[in-house]
Amino acid sequence: MGFAMNVLEGLALLFAFTIGVLILVGLILFILDRVQTEDAIRRNYPVIGRFRHLFATLGEFFRQYFFAMDREELPFNRAQREWVKRAGEGHGNTVAFGSTRNLNIVGTPIFANAAFPPLDDQFASSEPLVIGEQARQPFTASSFFNISGMSYGAISKPAVQALSRGAKEAGVWLNTGEGGLSPFHLEGGCDVIFQIGTAKYGVRDEHGGLSDDKLREAAAHQSVRMFEVKLAQGAKPGKGGILPGEKVTPEIAEIRGIAAGSDSLSPNRHLGVDDWGDLLDLVEHIREVTGKPVGIKTVVGTENGLQGLFDQIGTRGPQSAPDFITIDGGEGGTGAAPMPLIDLVGMSIREALPLVADMRDAAGLKSRIRIIASGKLVNPGDIAWALAAGADFVTSARGFMFALGCIQALKCNKNTCPTGITTHDPRFQKGLVVEDKYKRVSRYAKSIVKEVETIAHSVGVAEPRLLRRQHVRIMQGDGRSRPMSQLYPPQGSVAAE
Repeated sequence: MGFAMNVLEGLALLFAFTIGVLILVGLILFILDRVQTEDAIRRNYPVIGRFRHLFATLGEFFRQYFFAMDREELPFNRAQREWVKRAGEGHGNTVAFGSTRNLNIVGTPIFANAAFPPLDDQFASSEPLVIGEQARQPFTASSFFNISGMSYGAISKPAVQALSRGAKEAGVWLNTGEGGLSPFHLEGGCDVIFQIGTAKYGVRDEHGGLSDDKLREAAAHQSVRMFEVKLAQGAKPGKGGILPGEKVTPEIAEIRGIAAGSDSLSPNRHLGVDDWGDLLDLVEHIREVTGKPVGIKTVVGTENGLQGLFDQIGTRGPQSAPDFITIDGGEGGTGAAPMPLIDLVGMSIREALPLVADMRDAAGLKSRIRIIASGKLVNPGDIAWALAAGADFVTSARGFMFALGCIQALKCNKNTCPTGITTHDPRFQKGLVVEDKYKRVSRYAKSIVKEVETIAHSVGVAEPRLLRRQHVRIMQGDGRSRPMSQLYPPQGSVAAE
């Protein structure tokens, strides 16, 4: 009995002490809030006003888990993320009780099923496609779906390792992003596309210019199949790459050829490349030095702007053309960028891709220039639409981030990514186990290919690259859908097929 009374007295004292501490803390916060001048809410409503900031910070997470419907969130909704998650885990992606997608939204693509689709033994898998036949070492790409550019630095070491190993197992390529070629890109043995950004990380000389010796060194790796000259990306058209100083480790600094711990800011365009003629000169120079296919990556702003490229190729001849053009959408991507550029600059991939495909075909360059579509394309319907619109290949960055375990925490630029994908903090990186995640990367890529082949089969063609615009209908504002071939009449060689 005496022991019980002592325990109760101790708990009472602890309770009183706790209440006293809370009152003291509240009083201190009250004084601090009342005397500070930066936040009017906290000044007028001391202590209580702090909850506004707390709720605003937690709001995005509450919406994601409790309030938003499956198809409501941006930039990617729960249905999109869950499809990638299930595909990466190797689970079935069949659903019951009908679609949760509102098919009446303007712009929704609907695939036109065939009355008599091919039988199972008449259905073929997608075939490899050659890029850069004129290069000394052309590249035969196995898959139409591949991994888009994500720099080592923007994403972590284990993330790159998992992507490299997963890409090898799935037979897809991995784009380095503009941060240069790291050992972790190579260790999985996959095909690698070396992206050359405006700062020329990894192939720059001491003055920041392009180094032919480093180009040859990069090209000497058998895994490096092509080079991509980046003009712009969807996250920030018209502005160079941004890597915060806290993410520039000594290792990353050495790979890029910059100072450790300082913000890594790329120029907004390639110095010395002032027009399309200069760009074609640069493409030809890199192709000659490396012996490998060379293409460009850009975001479309206007029809007239890109037409200058095809006019210049027409003057010089098809041999001067880039071997591929990667079209990124203006919807924003994985990189850190100012909000106005993410939100408001650059055409959407939905508008830009058919436009560029038509311009290429009208110039008679369908077999010379391959088109790669990139920009918020993560599910089978997205990829099938892009192939039908005119793309030869589709790449995704954020889809593979979801496969790695991304939860859309929107912390990519803060070095605090809770899943270890976009951080160099060892504490968070521990959560990304390469041996598990690379399998998810591989399964996601294989699931995309399989289900796009299923869509192709349903519309009546033997394999995905035979998808055409007449196989897709686009929902209009009057509640009726129209064939994409009417909205974007194909030109050039496509029309003759």
